[in-house]
Amino acid sequence: MPYIMNIVIWFIIILGIIALVSWFFIVYNGLVQVRENIKKSWANIDVLLMQRSDEIPKLIKTVKAFATHEKKMFDSVMDAREKYLGANSVGEKADADNMVSGALKSIFGLSESYPELRSNENFIQFQNRISGLENEIADRREFYNESVNNYNIRIQSLPDVWIAGSMGLQQEEMFEVPIEKKEDVEIDLDNLYSNKESDQQ
Repeated sequence: MPYIMNIVIWFIIILGIIALVSWFFIVYNGLVQVRENIKKSWANIDVLLMQRSDEIPKLIKTVKAFATHEKKMFDSVMDAREKYLGANSVGEKADADNMVSGALKSIFGLSESYPELRSNENFIQFQNRISGLENEIADRREFYNESVNNYNIRIQSLPDVWIAGSMGLQQEEMFEVPIEKKEDVEIDLDNLYSNKESDQQ
């Protein structure tokens, strides 16, 4: 009888070890998957950001042909682009993205005071192309932030937090701009019209 009891006890212990090891690998693989989801979703955003960045010089070249006195505005767009190209972290790229989007609003606003620009086929194509990219970026941003949120919750929740700690996992940044930096870019249309009148004179 004691012999049978020993067998039962060892059987239970072995089952417990198997269950513990299985649980460890399930949690480990789950954490790896959510981390890879973040990398994949960020790569999709980065591709779109780079595509938009590549369109900017061509857009500026087209606009310059119609709005020769808007150098300050052109410089602001190119500065924003350079900041994006030099950004490394998600937070830095979020700030740069906000700058680029704001600067592009100013460029597109020029069409209100330059009818010839508004009807130019190249300008319309660039505007549609960049606007489409902005919409895609917004969609991918939402998916990325959702992935980051799920990941951050998991690595802080029991029992996953124990495995996450052993893997050295840390919280990831959301791709979003701080509220204090979310300022609409003001387009001085009066000044634009003044510049246009000066050109005509």
